[in-house]
Amino acid sequence: MIDKTWASAAEAVADIPDGASLAVGGFGLSGNPIALIEALLAQGTSGLSVVSNNCGVDDWGLGVLLRAQRIRKMTSSYVGENKEFERQFLSGELELELTPQGTLAEAAGGRVGIAAFFTQTGVGTQVAEGGLPRRYAPDGSIAVASPPKDVRTFDLGEGEREYVLEEAIVTDFALVHALRGDRHGNLVFNKAARNFNPLAAMAGRVCIAQVEELVEPGELDPDSIHLPGIYVHRIVEVGTDIEKRVERRTVSTPTTPEGA
Repeated sequence: MIDKTWASAAEAVADIPDGASLAVGGFGLSGNPIALIEALLAQGTSGLSVVSNNCGVDDWGLGVLLRAQRIRKMTSSYVGENKEFERQFLSGELELELTPQGTLAEAAGGRVGIAAFFTQTGVGTQVAEGGLPRRYAPDGSIAVASPPKDVRTFDLGEGEREYVLEEAIVTDFALVHALRGDRHGNLVFNKAARNFNPLAAMAGRVCIAQVEELVEPGELDPDSIHLPGIYVHRIVEVGTDIEKRVERRTVSTPTTPEGA
């Protein structure tokens, strides 16, 4: 088996060129591969086409690449937490392919061999019929709109229904975050970080994983492995003290029970 470890995040992303396509793990700010993102920012890579559930916030996650105007196109399900994203999209600086979340999750992982699939999600809407704005012109008109998609009728035992064809997503690289991994690339994700990360990993032709803890082969319980090393090509240990953020921290105010 090949030792897939790399010495640093900077070395692991060094060959990602301008104009590359990326699948990036995370949901909100949970499970963002921030060390890899910051290394990519530092090396100046630009013109990126990124597939991820969302684009972080203005100063964290993919938002740091967006703020530096390194992202040309986003394929996402949710973009509502980033004001700079809104500004760039409405001004025509950024292209957006807005995709239903379940469709995005199913489409990612194109390297598993499923080239396309039919789903009811989006039937009867602009998702299927086309016309969704992908890029605006400076004057506010639509410069690029989504094309119509193939719609077919199937009977799955409940009568005939329409389904829209969605193509699988394959990217040049994938960037993911995991709690633990071994030198062969087997990964274990922690709780909510097991969100878009495994799917992003299965979309990239080259998958780069940052892990909080690197262990030797055989130390991971095979039944606990969430993503087998066949999908991972490079692995970097970033330590357990790496900063993690949440969009909004909500806490309750303790109250004194009546009569206490």
